[in-house]
Amino acid sequence: MKGAQAYDCRKCPGYCCSYPLIEVSRADVARLARHFDIDHATAEERFTKYDAAEKVRGLRHQKDGFFGQVCRFFDTGARRCSVYEARPEACRDYPYGKTCGYYSFLKFERDLQDDEKFVAMTR
Repeated sequence: MKGAQAYDCRKCPGYCCSYPLIEVSRADVARLARHFDIDHATAEERFTKYDAAEKVRGLRHQKDGFFGQVCRFFDTGARRCSVYEARPEACRDYPYGKTCGYYSFLKFERDLQDDEKFVAMTR
Protein backbone atom coordinates (compact mmCIF):
# COMPACT_ATOMS: atom_id res chain seq x y z
CA MET A 1 0.00 0.00 0.00
CA LYS A 2 1.66 3.20 -1.17
CA GLY A 3 2.01 5.90 1.48
CA ALA A 4 1.27 3.57 4.40
CA GLN A 5 3.16 4.05 7.63
CA ALA A 6 5.36 1.21 8.87
CA TYR A 7 4.58 1.89 12.53
CA ASP A 8 1.63 2.17 14.90
CA CYS A 9 1.94 4.84 17.61
CA ARG A 10 -0.98 3.24 19.48
CA LYS A 11 1.27 0.24 20.23
CA CYS A 12 4.24 2.30 21.42
CA PRO A 13 4.90 3.40 25.03
CA GLY A 14 5.77 6.94 23.86
CA TYR A 15 9.51 6.86 23.26
CA CYS A 16 9.54 10.06 21.17
CA CYS A 17 7.76 11.86 24.02
CA SER A 18 10.82 11.18 26.20
CA TYR A 19 13.23 13.23 24.08
CA PRO A 20 15.02 15.74 26.35
CA LEU A 21 14.07 18.65 24.08
CA ILE A 22 10.74 18.85 22.29
CA GLU A 23 11.05 22.21 20.59
CA VAL A 24 8.02 24.49 20.31
CA SER A 25 7.37 27.56 18.20
CA ARG A 26 5.25 30.62 18.98
CA ALA A 27 2.51 29.02 16.87
CA ASP A 28 2.71 25.83 18.97
CA VAL A 29 2.36 27.82 22.20
CA ALA A 30 -0.56 29.75 20.68
CA ARG A 31 -2.27 26.44 19.77
CA LEU A 32 -1.82 25.18 23.34
CA ALA A 33 -3.10 28.49 24.73
CA ARG A 34 -6.27 28.19 22.62
CA HIS A 35 -6.67 24.55 23.67
CA PHE A 36 -6.58 25.49 27.36
CA ASP A 37 -8.37 28.83 26.84
CA ILE A 38 -5.54 30.86 28.37
CA ASP A 39 -3.38 33.69 27.05
CA HIS A 40 -0.09 33.11 25.22
CA ALA A 41 2.14 34.36 28.08
CA THR A 42 0.48 32.04 30.60
CA ALA A 43 0.76 29.06 28.26
CA GLU A 44 4.43 29.81 27.59
CA GLU A 45 5.21 30.08 31.31
CA ARG A 46 3.15 27.03 32.31
CA PHE A 47 4.00 24.61 29.53
CA THR A 48 7.47 25.52 28.24
CA LYS A 49 11.00 26.20 29.37
CA TYR A 50 13.85 28.00 27.63
CA ASP A 51 16.78 25.81 26.62
CA ALA A 52 19.78 28.14 26.84
CA ALA A 53 22.15 25.66 25.16
CA GLU A 54 19.91 25.31 22.08
CA LYS A 55 18.46 28.84 22.35
CA VAL A 56 14.90 27.56 21.84
CA ARG A 57 11.76 26.90 23.86
CA GLY A 58 10.84 23.33 24.66
CA LEU A 59 7.98 21.59 26.43
CA ARG A 60 8.31 20.96 30.14
CA HIS A 61 8.65 17.35 31.28
CA GLN A 62 7.34 15.10 34.05
CA LYS A 63 8.66 11.92 35.66
CA ASP A 64 8.01 8.61 33.91
CA GLY A 65 8.48 5.02 35.05
CA PHE A 66 9.70 3.75 31.67
CA PHE A 67 11.90 6.49 30.28
CA GLY A 68 12.73 8.60 33.34
CA GLN A 69 11.02 11.67 31.94
CA VAL A 70 8.43 12.45 29.28
CA CYS A 71 6.55 15.45 27.92
CA ARG A 72 4.32 17.11 30.52
CA PHE A 73 1.31 16.41 28.27
CA PHE A 74 1.95 12.69 28.05
CA ASP A 75 -0.63 10.62 29.96
CA THR A 76 1.69 8.12 31.69
CA GLY A 77 -1.20 5.78 32.54
CA ALA A 78 -2.73 5.53 29.08
CA ARG A 79 0.68 6.05 27.35
CA ARG A 80 -0.88 8.62 25.01
CA CYS A 81 -0.72 12.34 24.30
CA SER A 82 -3.29 14.22 26.35
CA VAL A 83 -3.33 17.23 23.96
CA TYR A 84 -3.19 15.32 20.68
CA GLU A 85 -5.28 17.83 18.71
CA ALA A 86 -3.15 20.72 20.03
CA ARG A 87 0.25 18.97 19.92
CA PRO A 88 3.29 20.90 18.63
CA GLU A 89 4.40 20.74 15.01
CA ALA A 90 7.48 18.65 15.93
CA CYS A 91 5.13 15.98 17.29
CA ARG A 92 2.83 16.24 14.26
CA ASP A 93 5.76 15.70 11.88
CA TYR A 94 7.52 12.90 13.81
CA PRO A 95 9.08 10.54 12.74
CA TYR A 96 9.63 12.52 9.53
CA GLY A 97 9.11 9.54 7.25
CA LYS A 98 7.25 6.29 6.73
CA THR A 99 9.16 4.37 9.40
CA CYS A 100 10.00 4.87 13.06
CA GLY A 101 13.29 3.37 14.23
CA TYR A 102 12.11 2.87 17.81
CA TYR A 103 8.90 1.16 16.66
CA SER A 104 10.92 -1.21 14.46
CA PHE A 105 13.16 -1.99 17.44
CA LEU A 106 10.14 -2.38 19.74
CA LYS A 107 8.32 -4.68 17.31
CA PHE A 108 11.45 -6.82 16.88
CA GLU A 109 11.92 -7.14 20.66
CA ARG A 110 8.23 -7.88 21.28
CA ASP A 111 8.30 -10.63 18.65
CA LEU A 112 11.54 -12.00 20.12
CA GLN A 113 10.15 -11.95 23.68
CA ASP A 114 6.75 -13.20 22.47
CA ASP A 115 5.21 -10.42 24.57
CA GLU A 116 3.02 -7.71 22.99
CA LYS A 117 3.41 -5.49 26.07
CA PHE A 118 7.21 -5.70 26.39
CA VAL A 119 8.87 -2.25 26.61
CA ALA A 120 12.21 -2.24 24.89
CA MET A 121 14.70 0.20 26.39
CA THR A 122 17.42 1.87 24.36
CA ARG A 123 19.35 3.70 27.09
